[in-house]
Amino acid sequence: MRLIFLFFILPMILFASNITHFKYDGAINPASDAFVKKAITQAKKDNSSLIIFELNTPGGLLSSTRDIVSQILNSPIPVAVYISPKGARAASAGTYILYASHIAAMSQGTHVGAATPVQMGMMPTKKDQTSAMEKKVLNDATAYIESLAKLRQRDIQWAKMSVSQGDSIEANRALELGVIDFIADGKVALLQKLDGFEVQLDDTTITLNTKDANIQTVEEGFKIQLLSYLSNPNIAYILMLIAIYGIFFELMNPGSIFPGVTGLISGALALYAFNILPFDYAGLLLILIGIALMVSEVFIVGFGVLGFGGIIAFVFGSLILFDEKTLGVDISLSLIIAFALVSVAIFIYLLKIIINQRDQKPQTGIEEMIGAVATVTKKDKNGYKVSIHSEIWNALSKKEVQVGEEVIVEAIDGLTLQIKPKKE
Repeated sequence: MRLIFLFFILPMILFASNITHFKYDGAINPASDAFVKKAITQAKKDNSSLIIFELNTPGGLLSSTRDIVSQILNSPIPVAVYISPKGARAASAGTYILYASHIAAMSQGTHVGAATPVQMGMMPTKKDQTSAMEKKVLNDATAYIESLAKLRQRDIQWAKMSVSQGDSIEANRALELGVIDFIADGKVALLQKLDGFEVQLDDTTITLNTKDANIQTVEEGFKIQLLSYLSNPNIAYILMLIAIYGIFFELMNPGSIFPGVTGLISGALALYAFNILPFDYAGLLLILIGIALMVSEVFIVGFGVLGFGGIIAFVFGSLILFDEKTLGVDISLSLIIAFALVSVAIFIYLLKIIINQRDQKPQTGIEEMIGAVATVTKKDKNGYKVSIHSEIWNALSKKEVQVGEEVIVEAIDGLTLQIKPKKE
């Protein structure tokens, strides 16, 4: 038994190749960029012979895409980008990443393409300027994906069509055109097709050995997960509104502490999120104007005009704050509606409180004493002494009252009260 272990099993353990595997499902953003960097670094430490990047993305930021592509191109270890599971896609940014990979594979029922670049904030005043800017961005993206196609010896014509015309193709068509190297349904089938596959790494041709390989899966980890959450437009949107409402309630009720602290922490996180996500300044301005109008409705009481205008501004600002084509994901419409309804409910509640306070009788000060009940404590030639709110006041009365009798304060003249009998 020992001889079997020494001569057969031990060599297999010692010489089995290591493969680093990591999976990303979501929009391409700084979080995915950091994840790719972490996986490649870990692969170097583990002395892996191959990195399998399992991807499903609707697209995302161009800056993060270029960073990921650069990392793949400069990786000393071959990177196989695998579009999986069934129903997954490598849209927009995913197309560039797939073309940059040393090995490209797709699962059945997946698709790739629609790589036309979209930029936020391109709003020149003249039409010819707009066309020139779009053409410049389009030409740059076309040249970029063409260079990747030439480097990896993949179909150039379709790559250019995916950028210029937004063309998309499914897995079988991608294999037919030479966009990918093979189709594999599941990691087992993928490893079988990778075994013996020759891949060009710089000036060296490497033959992969994936049979009996040790697969090391790299997880995102807390930091990357946090960055991923903050890179989500829905999370950034929620944090921004919590910050606004938290600070607003703290100003309405100084000393509450909790709303203020929550607002400040959410505000700091929202600022970080907005720093890494491209957003439309007009959308942010409309949201702030909408909230300001709803607040104004509370204090000015514009018979609903200000509040209604605020709701419209708030909703439209939320809709254009982020661009789905740029980020690969947009703010959920149900989330926008929910926050709009919550905002309306909050400001209706505040409006009701303020109106009730205006209708209430003053609770402190001289005005509060009008109509209050006092007790006569002394009677002399100059008038009366009455006790009210544990204080002794001078008082005059048109009708005679007796010591110990309860009286009503009718008016105040300086430091003298005008009183009348409570029972008339």
